[in-house]
Amino acid sequence: MEETEKIQRKLPNQEIDYFKIGKILLSRWYWIAASVGVTMLISYTYLWYTPKTYATSGTLKIEEKKSEISDLITVMTVPERGPSKIQSITSVLQSRNLILSAIKDLDYRISFYLMGRVRTSEVYPSKPLNIELIKFDSLNFYHDLINFKGINKRSFLLSYKIGGKEIQNTFNYDAAVTIGPTSFTIKYPPGGTDKNPVYLFKFNIPEDFIERVKSGLQTGETAKNSNIIALQETDSNPQFASDILNAIMNEYVLFDRTQKTQSASQMIDFIDSQLSFLSTEVRGSENSIEKYKQKSKILDVSSASTTSVAKAAEIESSKSLLKIQLIAIDQLKDQITREKDNVNLNFAVGTSSSTSLETLVGHLDNLIQERNALLKTYNNNSQPILDINQQILQIKLTALNNIRVIRTGIEKNIAYLDSKLTEVNQTILALPAAQRDLVSLQRDFEINDKVYSFLSEKKLEAQISRAGILPGATIIEPSQPNLNAVSPNEPEIHRNAIILGLMIGLGLIVVIRVLNPYIYDKETIESLTSIPILGVIRKFPEHIDENNGQVLALAKPKSIFAESVRSVRTNLSFLSSEKQSKVICITSEVAGEGKSFVAVNLSSTLSLIDKKVILIGADLRRSRLHKTFLVPNDLGLSNYLAHQAELDEIILHSEQSNLDFIISGPVPPNPSELLHSARMTTLIAQLKLKYDIIMIDTAPIGLVSDAIPLIRISDINVFVIRSGRSKFYAATIPQRIAHEYHLDNTVIVLNAFEEELLHSRYYTTKFTGDSSGTRYYYYSDYSGYEGSGYYLDDDKAKWWNIKRWFK
Repeated sequence: MEETEKIQRKLPNQEIDYFKIGKILLSRWYWIAASVGVTMLISYTYLWYTPKTYATSGTLKIEEKKSEISDLITVMTVPERGPSKIQSITSVLQSRNLILSAIKDLDYRISFYLMGRVRTSEVYPSKPLNIELIKFDSLNFYHDLINFKGINKRSFLLSYKIGGKEIQNTFNYDAAVTIGPTSFTIKYPPGGTDKNPVYLFKFNIPEDFIERVKSGLQTGETAKNSNIIALQETDSNPQFASDILNAIMNEYVLFDRTQKTQSASQMIDFIDSQLSFLSTEVRGSENSIEKYKQKSKILDVSSASTTSVAKAAEIESSKSLLKIQLIAIDQLKDQITREKDNVNLNFAVGTSSSTSLETLVGHLDNLIQERNALLKTYNNNSQPILDINQQILQIKLTALNNIRVIRTGIEKNIAYLDSKLTEVNQTILALPAAQRDLVSLQRDFEINDKVYSFLSEKKLEAQISRAGILPGATIIEPSQPNLNAVSPNEPEIHRNAIILGLMIGLGLIVVIRVLNPYIYDKETIESLTSIPILGVIRKFPEHIDENNGQVLALAKPKSIFAESVRSVRTNLSFLSSEKQSKVICITSEVAGEGKSFVAVNLSSTLSLIDKKVILIGADLRRSRLHKTFLVPNDLGLSNYLAHQAELDEIILHSEQSNLDFIISGPVPPNPSELLHSARMTTLIAQLKLKYDIIMIDTAPIGLVSDAIPLIRISDINVFVIRSGRSKFYAATIPQRIAHEYHLDNTVIVLNAFEEELLHSRYYTTKFTGDSSGTRYYYYSDYSGYEGSGYYLDDDKAKWWNIKRWFK
């Protein structure tokens, strides 16, 4: 239990090293630079091929103006809109009909273009060619582009497509040109065609521009309740955007005045229809009276009959006016039932109920226009449309009920007048027959004359009302061409390209680090295991041949590599220092991590300090020790363990003093059993009597179990992790082995280390006084010291030295 607790060690504390994070990012500065370069190249290409867009703006002020003429008479006023006033106006500004009217105000018939290397641009309002249409049908004309190229002062070349086939024809100036159903002439340009310019042109109708204008038109109130509407038109041609926006504002002013005079115009039309009928009736009644007087030789009626006639005429006039009101009420009911876009009262009813009805009609008109505006955004089944339909239904029901009440009142008044008229008629019946007939004719004339006079008066009032109406919109700021492009925004695109390039470069660094499964530095090992690191062996400065011969010869004794091996040798001397002879077992997780390389180099350096060292190739399956020392693998450890040779027969001497070695020998059928045998233990015991250091190169512990018996009898177990080759899982194996077999003599050596900032850990290990039994060894990875002058064999060429590229 105590041994188990002894093995349970705490991981060292690690803190984020922000300076190291910066170094990691800068280690691949060329990735970031390349990413920024690519994104900047893409941004310039995008700007080169993308046509520029320009925006121009104008403002309208919405206000109700009152003319001085309106003070002459009480006129019918147009009710002020509700909260949806601005929304209704913006809907009108963006409506198809208004835009179509505005387009017709421009010179839209022919569009001209200049063909560039990348794109074709419109030259509006310039007209480089004087083209006159001879035959043009707006429903059937040639729609495609026509290419014009001047040849000389008399002729030119036109290229166009008919049925998908390219056609080229030469024509003379001022001569008729027929393409499809369209005929036209082209006059010789005033400036001449010495440079043989090339233009494109096409014929248009107003409908061709509607989507172009609508897609770029934006309207909205500048501030809440300000009654000032800002309009903006976006287009690839700044002059066209300015002209169409001014045309839209002018058309709206005209439209607004027309809408406001509509009510008075409808009343005038209604009165004219009644006056047309009454005019004939008045003239007919007057002629009938004259003929009757001549026939009956009666000059005039008596005073009694005159009174009766006047009273009857007055009653009949009132009755006729009430009937006219019934006609107006019925028309209004029909308009409400059919739900026309504009509902107006054609005739003032003159009752308190009519005031309420006028209010309801105005509210209904507002709701209908508000619904039309919402239908541009929502469909018929959307909740806002359903809500406003419910409001319209309620208003209509209330208005129809009000109309029914007014109609009932008018009918009662007519019935009352009929009763009074009956009394007057009885008085007239008492007159003599000749006077009675004349009274009847006189009464019809006076009735028609009074109604005619009344309607004429109402018509004059309506005409004065219409003349007094002013438009409710004023153009505050007309649109002016803006030659500064709003899209694409070059500074913003370049800025976004730089940011995107930085993000891609940094993101690539992060992704590569996240996807990396390998160990590259000692900090990564320290974060994964509490097993102490004995040292870091640098990567050999030159190419290592298959047999590692130059390493054994210590070809570069003044290199960082040689110094790092000596550092590990020094730390080894502190392990099991009380023992005269040390057994050192070297293993790794898998093959190729450099355990044999480390064993050979450690043995070589240990022999240089007067230590008698023997190196045993205990990997009986795949040993390479015999290739390193250039000897045959005929007789070795496997022969000894199989009782086929004695100890003295398998010990070989190297060219370096104090260094002997035992090769693995032929591959046996049972390597694990041989290493578990008592003869292996006997071998170690005998070698301890002759050597100070017994270095055992074992098989990879992650692949086979051959190394287990050797690990258990060793004084020091060195687990080799290769930088850039060993995976994260390899760092956890030493601790698991130590825990399973109760070992406290296991250390780690990081092999073939080369500073690779991209994959290095951005934490720094902090060793505190509370080590909880954990052993730490001083070692260095020698990063940054290559140019210190101490390592003369590391003549590393600088990146700016061009000669190194040709070595």
